[in-house]
Amino acid sequence: KNNLKSPIICLYGPPGGGKTSLGRSIAKALGRKYVRMSLGGLKDESEIRGHRKTYIGAMPGRILQNLKKVQSSNPVFILDEIDKVGNDFHGDPSSALLEVLDPEQNTSFYDNFLEMDYDLSKVMFIATCNNLNTIQPALRDRMEIIEVNGYTVEEKMEIAKQHLIPKQVEENGLRKNQLKLSDKVLEYLIDNYTAESGVRGLEKKISKLARYVAVHIAKDEDAPKIETQNLNKILGPAHIKDKYQGNDIAGVVTGLAWTQVGGDILFIETSLSASKNARLTLTGNLGDVMKESATLALEYLKAHPQLLELKPEFFEETAIHIHVPEGATPKDGPSAGIAMLTSLASAFTKRKVKKALAMTGEITLRGKVLPVGGIKEKILAAKRAGIKEIILFEDNRKDMEDIKPHYLKGLQFHYVTKMDEVLDIALLKEKAKN
Repeated sequence: KNNLKSPIICLYGPPGGGKTSLGRSIAKALGRKYVRMSLGGLKDESEIRGHRKTYIGAMPGRILQNLKKVQSSNPVFILDEIDKVGNDFHGDPSSALLEVLDPEQNTSFYDNFLEMDYDLSKVMFIATCNNLNTIQPALRDRMEIIEVNGYTVEEKMEIAKQHLIPKQVEENGLRKNQLKLSDKVLEYLIDNYTAESGVRGLEKKISKLARYVAVHIAKDEDAPKIETQNLNKILGPAHIKDKYQGNDIAGVVTGLAWTQVGGDILFIETSLSASKNARLTLTGNLGDVMKESATLALEYLKAHPQLLELKPEFFEETAIHIHVPEGATPKDGPSAGIAMLTSLASAFTKRKVKKALAMTGEITLRGKVLPVGGIKEKILAAKRAGIKEIILFEDNRKDMEDIKPHYLKGLQFHYVTKMDEVLDIALLKEKAKN
């Protein structure tokens, strides 16, 4: 149509996923100029709207400065890190951005320095962010959110082969045949040296390998062959911890968590001790929502002791301690609800949880299980960690359509709607001896 008022796109996803690069590619595909403006830590409203001319050193806002710099009124304009805009006594930049990013208003954007309206409707604005929760609701409402998911191991290997390795070969002055990484080496590198959804950490590791080869060549030595055995020597010992560690003790359950850098697995441990005053202790740097999940799980089991064939007085004589390891890492969210419930039930009955089983889902006081987000990242984290079975809420079945079937090989899924179904699937029949 040639006069399209383009929607304001917001690319949302973990760091290193290629959101900014995607914006650059869109500009290249459309044949438009490319402008990038970082909003991280921006606190002054006049950075967007410009200063009045009465101030010393007054200048237009950075929106118009950038348009002047590229000499185009219809570039692709990347607003990087829109979730990290701050505010202080100088005004609220995220409120100033409302006028910039509203297609109904930005035909007459007023800049204080220019002292006249400027038409921004021809500019294609693309915002990027890691976290939607910190964006002002009114601003989020004006943008079309497109999620940029994390990559699977197979996707990371293809990105490394087609893009990252050639890039690092060129940057380090090597020839193509001097840095060769086999599929086996790449997979080992991804699994054991990077725990991320994007590929930024992977690029750093490949860069390190390229420099290692470059040093040998600079000394007139032959290019060393990189194998899995000598990665420890070059990159140091592998440090990724999110491997399934087994649950040979009753009360230990594997949960699935979503973090800003992708999925992860976490362990929930429950221990009991005889006590005259029953109490629930929670440790592991848990947020309010996660604490509430633990209280909910306990209250549900107290209200339905027949589920586990327990006597009501059992709860009055028992002190309960729930711990989530890696105590220095803050954890929050409702998705550990069914894992908390299973951990308590396992400790109460001394029945161990099935091996290589993980779960995610929110719980309610009446015994229902609710859906949670971040399913793709959680499932990929489970597969990375060596999990074989996963329990999800029935409504999360639709999230599986986003994941290619060959990534799900070797995984078995159980879809549930009630808490008692979770316990039937997760707990072994016989009691543990210890």
